[in-house]
Amino acid sequence: MYRISELAAQVGLSRAALIYYEKIGLIKGKRQANGYRRYSDRDVQQLHMIQLLQAGGLTLKECQACLNAKIERQLLSNRLHRLDEEIARKQKSRQLLAAMLGEGELTAWHEQVDKIAPDVHLDWLIKQGFDEKNALRLKWLSKDMNSHQKYMADFTRVFDILDRWGPGSEEETLKALAQVPISVQTILELGCGKGIATAVLAQNSSAQITAVDNDEPALIRLMERAREAGVEERITTHCGSMTDLPFEPESFDLIWAEASAYIMGVPHAMQQWQNLLRKNGVLVISDLVWKTHTPDKEVRSFWDKEYPGLVTTEERLQQAEAAGYRVIDSFALSKQAWKAYYEPLEIRVNDLKAEMADSAALRDIQAELEIYHNYLGQFGYQVFVLQRSEKL
Repeated sequence: MYRISELAAQVGLSRAALIYYEKIGLIKGKRQANGYRRYSDRDVQQLHMIQLLQAGGLTLKECQACLNAKIERQLLSNRLHRLDEEIARKQKSRQLLAAMLGEGELTAWHEQVDKIAPDVHLDWLIKQGFDEKNALRLKWLSKDMNSHQKYMADFTRVFDILDRWGPGSEEETLKALAQVPISVQTILELGCGKGIATAVLAQNSSAQITAVDNDEPALIRLMERAREAGVEERITTHCGSMTDLPFEPESFDLIWAEASAYIMGVPHAMQQWQNLLRKNGVLVISDLVWKTHTPDKEVRSFWDKEYPGLVTTEERLQQAEAAGYRVIDSFALSKQAWKAYYEPLEIRVNDLKAEMADSAALRDIQAELEIYHNYLGQFGYQVFVLQRSEKL
């Protein structure tokens, strides 16, 4: 027979816990003549049995039910399901901690954070030691700070010799320029890349052009192209971020951003760039949009991952009007504009895939090419010509 303190020591529970167990009927001591209770070996065994059941995730109430009657399979099945869910959550927690220590990949985590907190995500990446250029590239391209350097080295190798970094054509640049309803003396081009559109704008206007990109080699190629076209005197380059522009308010008649506003998020870009336009100034952007309200599951899944802000043309137009713009024109890029980007890219990928078989960057590009071949038409690029409201 055991006194309550001896029973507590025997089973590793506190005296208060044992008093509670007795209160709810899990153990039953025998009161002695002196008023103290004594407990038997059966009570010890009963408590060990309870501890084993609790180790399976059962509550005290469920343990009592198991001890008093036949174990209900549904109860155990429900508890097993909850335990599996808890294990899955803890496994995700472990994977995240391991990845943050450099022992795994962080892709899914970066994608999740960027979807729910994009601005905070960018700030956090910069605080981890990435400059803004690489933080943006990590956000949109590598999506894993542990493998970012290798990913970007491979990505750069693919795109280095390609002039186009997104869908477009000279004809459609001219088509958009023709819709600008004002006399243009100053142009700010954001995300200019290697300057294909820059040269077209310079050759077909008399404006002074400020071309902005965060890739210095691209700007060097832009100026080479400008010299070849004889327009270099009207072009100034600025290597920096489109998210932090050093220009005075109302400095430009026209802001041009082909396939680059997505980096900031299109609604945010429209709002932030607006104050750089003069009254009645014009913003021209091209952006990826849904062409259907019911895309196939595979293409929906791909773009939800690669471009979480993807919406329809109608929604973009509503966002533009809400931001204080008047819609001058909106048109879809032609299939030829897509071919101008994807055909050279596919040739480049085929040239490199044997020697870059293990490259995550190359695999991601190949996945995008497959989506392009199989689903173009369910999505597309749309050009928006927007005029700043006179009321602003």
